Amino acid sequence: MKLPLAPLAVFKLVRELRTSTAKEAPLVLGGAPLLVEALRRELLRDGDPSAVRDASLGALEGAAALVYVLGGEVGEEDERALRAAHVAGVPAIVLGPDPRTPIPYVLATDVLPLRAGEGFPLDELARLLGGTVDEGATALAAKLPSLRRGIADALIAKVARQNGMVGAAVFIPGVDFPVLTINQLRLVLRLAAAYGQQLDAQRLPEIVGVVGSALGFRAVARQALGVVPVAGWAVKGGVAYTGTRAVGEAAIRYFEARAASGGGGAEPGAAGADRT
Repeated sequence: MKLPLAPLAVFKLVRELRTSTAKEAPLVLGGAPLLVEALRRELLRDGDPSAVRDASLGALEGAAALVYVLGGEVGEEDERALRAAHVAGVPAIVLGPDPRTPIPYVLATDVLPLRAGEGFPLDELARLLGGTVDEGATALAAKLPSLRRGIADALIAKVARQNGMVGAAVFIPGVDFPVLTINQLRLVLRLAAAYGQQLDAQRLPEIVGVVGSALGFRAVARQALGVVPVAGWAVKGGVAYTGTRAVGEAAIRYFEARAASGGGGAEPGAAGADRT
């Protein structure tokens, strides 16, 4: 099925994503030393050690995010570290004993509870990173399989919401096609990068085939508009949202299968390490 996009636009998108995901943007870990060391071990299961570094002088430069582990109440040293991240413009996520307690320089939504006997909330951490770190989250997912699925889920949810709003807001038939499709293609390519798949001319037609399936959802939306013209905007938005989620989920299944079989050129330490 032909996509409503010029080939040049597709290849420009591939180059853009290859450049952005190649940037080194590690996670910086800080806080209670014993807990930080335990978190490091969990994050680096089958992962790349270069994706994680300790909080120290200059460690925040170029970082994707600061993950700070509290062992108790916030002390002066903790507050200094969180303030440094705030000043540097680096997103901070806190793992702590009580998320209801206000923490300086950190949004309440960026505080995750540490409950006795439950381990670190890696899935919740991954989803937060996927929603806040943007392109840097894709590179982290490629290097840290322990965070991969959660980041992928967050990326799908984010793009599905964007496409849902586009589908609901654009009333001229066909005008939304290129926007929705480029968003879906960008999503699939980011998921490919997250699963360590090579983004090149040889793989592109295969990957684009995943996106083509979403055009069927938009055909359903056009037909539904004729049946319920008053609420047509809601139908279009809902179908754009559902179609984008379906594309993302199909892409995850496809890339997980390739990673499990060792295909696609995944980086050493990343292939076959996905959690389902």
